[in-house]
Amino acid sequence: MTTEPSLKPPAKLACRNGATLAYHKHLAPGQNDGTTEPGLIFLGGFMSDMTGTKATALEAYAKAQGRDFLRFDYQGHGASSGDFVEGSIDSWLGDALEVVDRLTEGPQVLIGSSMGGWIALLVARARPQRVHALVGIAAAPDFTESIRQSLDPTALATLDSWGFLEQPSTYSDEPYRISKRLLEESRDHLLLSGPIAVDCPLRLLHGMADEDVPWQTALDIAAQVVSRDVEVTLIKSGDHRLSGEADLARLFQVIADLP
Repeated sequence: MTTEPSLKPPAKLACRNGATLAYHKHLAPGQNDGTTEPGLIFLGGFMSDMTGTKATALEAYAKAQGRDFLRFDYQGHGASSGDFVEGSIDSWLGDALEVVDRLTEGPQVLIGSSMGGWIALLVARARPQRVHALVGIAAAPDFTESIRQSLDPTALATLDSWGFLEQPSTYSDEPYRISKRLLEESRDHLLLSGPIAVDCPLRLLHGMADEDVPWQTALDIAAQVVSRDVEVTLIKSGDHRLSGEADLARLFQVIADLP
């Protein structure tokens, strides 16, 4: 199965807040948005974009299965407008809701990777009538609190003075820019401190060799969501990305087995 991204330039969605979101949308031939099988939406991670391996592999899978598919970039990511350092969980949740509300119809399966898993849970809570099921890949709700708690006095002083600080990235030559806005506004969207009002089928995949998000996070999510239809798959040798051939095959099977 090819994982090459679409050769067409992304379409653009003009949002009500003035932002422009880039996206690729596939509609199954001969069907409208509201197909009998739920569409698939991929929500990417922090400082990643819709051209990654999982996003493009999922598009190929959806096409092969005759299902609608959508991938997009949040503000400040990839081909969308905006400055990354000005983004926050609040603004990126707003992007995801715009995409669900304006670019899709009918029930959808949200597939969230890392931060995208957090965003997906928030979308499912906000739009329960639109979310058929949710699949988390190394889902990382509340990861900003872990960052906050790890900051020493020098880092906190830098954050106050400059409005952001830089941290090295394992996945890019460019460092992550962690903004004060991100850490502050995310506190309005924390999930793991109490029940999570998500009541749809939930499947969580997490690598036990993940060095970025502890695999125990998947168990915390499973314990907190109100849904009774929850399954957690731990991959002992799996890393944070879970984007190898075996990982993708597992992901596709999880999607195919959803009720």
